[in-house]
Amino acid sequence: MSGGGRRGGAAARGALLAAVLPLLASACVRPPPPPASAAQPRYTVGEPYAMGGVWSYPREDFTLRETGLAVVAADARAGRRTANGETHDPGLLMAAHRTVQLPAILRVTNLETGREILVRANDRGPARPGRVLELSRRAAALLGVPEGGTAQVALAIEAEPSRRLAAALPQPEGTRLEIAAAPRGPVQSEALAPPPGSRAAPLRALSGGAVATTPEEAPPAPPPERLPETLWQGPARPGRLYLQASTFLSRADAQRQATRIGARVEGTGRPGRPEYRVRLGPFATVAEADTALERALRSGVSDARILID
Repeated sequence: MSGGGRRGGAAARGALLAAVLPLLASACVRPPPPPASAAQPRYTVGEPYAMGGVWSYPREDFTLRETGLAVVAADARAGRRTANGETHDPGLLMAAHRTVQLPAILRVTNLETGREILVRANDRGPARPGRVLELSRRAAALLGVPEGGTAQVALAIEAEPSRRLAAALPQPEGTRLEIAAAPRGPVQSEALAPPPGSRAAPLRALSGGAVATTPEEAPPAPPPERLPETLWQGPARPGRLYLQASTFLSRADAQRQATRIGARVEGTGRPGRPEYRVRLGPFATVAEADTALERALRSGVSDARILID
């Protein structure tokens, strides 16, 4: 080969390497993963949604009391976002509930062991119908709820801590009502002596001759995300499993539903305002209660649920 040919071949190989090397380098060097988004806790109630083939209707309720079956969340690692923007951590006392406002503080009692703790409800669930609460692994361990199984529980919302959470966290636009204050004219006032047996609040002078009373105490802080692991031990009081369908104001309406699903009608309610609930049970096992629940749901009774009585 002539010198000119060799020089031309070398130049071509050089040009090829110059084109390939940047591609090889870019293939070997991977871009860093995007940073995880920071948790953005907020207070939320939310819209109706379907989960596990059943519709749920969230609502704000500071008087909630329920019984039912609890399960353990499957998450083995922390990191995913909950329904209200917090970070799920299986090592903290957290829980998922289908309808309660988020976050909320719930007092949960395992009726089978008598153990009782406080948990922070900050997610939606459980996904399986017939379950009332999904507990983080740590909460389940303290209560004695077995992984892969169920436990009879009673739950009640802690009203004051839950209200403080609602007031402290940001809310989606449109959830707070802006109320304009009515205009006020100047108010004439005079100082009155305290009534017998009472003591006046101390006054202090301000510039311009005005006076002010001692400032009020700051409102209590909302509960922290990491709730203390306080465990109360009471007596075990397991109950019986029932399937509760709908509640009616008319016995005839209740009887029609009861006939359709093979249940019975029970009178309840206050004097002068009777109500009629449709029930099946008691059931000897959770499997029997689940079977009855599936039949009720297939027949169109969407609000059927398993409870403990």
